[in-house]
Formats: sequence, C-alpha cells, structure tokens
Amino acid sequence: MAKDLFSSHPPFTPPTTEEDRLSWLRLIRSPRVGPATFHRLMSEHGCATTALDVLPSLAKAAGVDGYSPCAREVAQAEIELARAKGARMLCLGTDAYPHTLASISDAPPLLWCIGKRAPILRPMVALVGARNASSLGTRMARALAEGLGHEGYTIVSGLARGVDAAAHHASLKTGTIAVMGGGVDVIYPTENTVLAAAIADQGLRLSEQPMSLHPQARHFPPRNRIISGLALAVVVVEAAEKSGTLITVRDALDQGREIMAVPGHPVDGRAGGCNRLIREGATLVRHVEDVLEVLRRLQAKQGQPPAPEPDTTPPAPQPAPASQELHQRILDLLGPSPVAEDQLIRDLSLSAATISPALVMMEMQGVVRRHPGGLVSRN
Repeated sequence: MAKDLFSSHPPFTPPTTEEDRLSWLRLIRSPRVGPATFHRLMSEHGCATTALDVLPSLAKAAGVDGYSPCAREVAQAEIELARAKGARMLCLGTDAYPHTLASISDAPPLLWCIGKRAPILRPMVALVGARNASSLGTRMARALAEGLGHEGYTIVSGLARGVDAAAHHASLKTGTIAVMGGGVDVIYPTENTVLAAAIADQGLRLSEQPMSLHPQARHFPPRNRIISGLALAVVVVEAAEKSGTLITVRDALDQGREIMAVPGHPVDGRAGGCNRLIREGATLVRHVEDVLEVLRRLQAKQGQPPAPEPDTTPPAPQPAPASQELHQRILDLLGPSPVAEDQLIRDLSLSAATISPALVMMEMQGVVRRHPGGLVSRN
C-alpha cells in the first residue's frame, strides 16, 4: 500500500532558500519521522514549516505526549558542521538530486555529499559483494569496475572491505560513488580512510545520515536501498547465502532493478548467495560484456542515451596497505579454487619475501595447500 502511495513523489516545492533547507532538515531529523512519513507530511501539508507545526498535535493524537520536533538550533548546528567539513546538501525534487534515486518509494528527502557532482550525471551500476572476498572475487570486482568505468558508467558501492573497496579503487579514475552507513564525514571501516579521501577528491561520498554519526548495524540496511536506488542494475560478485549483500538485492528487486551475479565454486561459502541468485533468474556474469549487454538493453528500453565518455584524469597514487595479521589476510583471499602465488602477492601489495615464508608456515599448519604450477588454495 505504502509503495503504491509514494512510488512517485507528490509535486511539492523543493527548498530554494536557507530557511527552507533548515526546515527540511528539522523535519527529517524529528523523532519518529522517516522518509515515508516525511513524504506523507509533505503531501498533506505542502511544506516542511507547516508539517513541523502540526507534528506535536499529530503525535499527541497517536498517544505520544510531550513530543517536540527537531530543534532549530540542532539542525543549524548540523548545517554549520557540514559547511566546515565541505559537505553540501542535495534535496529531493531539485535538479542536482539523482533522478534514479528520486524514483524509489522511500527516497531520502536529503543527502549530504562530499566530492564531485560528475559521477551522478552518468548512468550508474551498483557493484557489491563479500567483505571477506577471495583473491578471485577482488580481481573480478576490479575487472568489472574498470571495464564498466571505461564504458562511461559510474560505479556505486558501500566503502566496505573486500568487493566494495576493490570496486571503488578500480573506478576512481572513471567515476565512483560511496554510499556511507554513518555520517558522510565518518569513515568506516577506518582502514579505508585513504580510499575515502581519494573518493572525495575524484568521486563522491554521500549519506542520508546526520553529519558525524558513527554507523551502527541498524544503519546499513537503509543505506543499501540507496546503493540499489542510484543504479540501473546491481552486480553481485561474492555473497554468502545469508549476507548483508542480499539485503541490497531485495531492495533492488523491490525497486525494479536488474540483478546480475558472478558464479562461484560450489563449495566456497562466499559464492552460495550468487549461485542461488543465478538459479533463481539473475543474469550470469562471466565478464564485463555480460553486464554491458544488459545495461544497453535497459537503456534502449528506457530511451536513455549511451553512457558518456568518462574523465580519464589519472588518479592520485594509492599507498600500499599496511601488513596486519598477515595469515588471516591470506586466508581471506584464498578459497577452494587454486590461485597463483604471484597473483596473491599482487593482491596483497606486499613483497614475495614477506608472503612466501608466511605461506610455508601456513602449509605446515595445514591451512593452505600447494598445487603444481605455483598455485595455492585454502585447505
């Protein structure tokens, strides 16, 4: 029912002045007001100022005594903090707001953004997957992100470990958007701080959450609907049978987005979700051309022009990650499918003198198996 009511948002007037934007921020930050309630209030009352005035009486009628909307001072402080952090506000209904995201039923009324606007102007593809991605998974994520970027598509992901980070790294040069679980100025996980800074410099970070909010587990499912809502399609590289990635897939299906998945080894738990998605009808992805074929068909059906050529300005060089808990990092990259030791060294961005002794020790412990041809796998 709610989806039918709000699948296209009412033609309310978006904010045009600082006072209007302050009222919008106060309304969405008020207790018990989420996107769906925001849209209903705006539909019924026409503007945020009037909606704020009637909120206490509505709350009282619902049995909530002593209700107070978000204070003017609180919202003003958030705006001032955003200005200090270099963030700008995107409001639903304005030209700057992504039109794909505006079409979903629970579109965020406003977003805080840090970075360039250009990535939003191109067609977008969500690339998501496991945080504990294998070496094959991260390589596939990089290959898909690079290939799609060179064809003019912006890559959208969640700045998490594994597949997300690999996709962002590979698409810095061509356009990438990181959707944050907390405030747009709070980097999580902290190991992606350098990557997040590069995205702000060359791509875009965005969030619907208050500035400086540290993310909690409950913030990530709402974040996932924005990832899929921005995109024409969602590509899943690795995902377990029960994983947060599949929440993004459910959101994407509700939003009418195309689902694609990379198949994996049947005994690798990180591939279980992808293999099930393919069995249930998702497009099987072997290489970037499989994704492009679907995207071109979608754009032709929707009457959209081809993706524009990306800006190919070389990205700033990225430092190699620090070596921490090396054995666990190696295990995270390995699966039952053998991987070349040389490729493992490149994936870890560490020297052979560091990796080789660790592999010997892990082989002696029985957690790693060597194969002919310089290949290794998880035992």
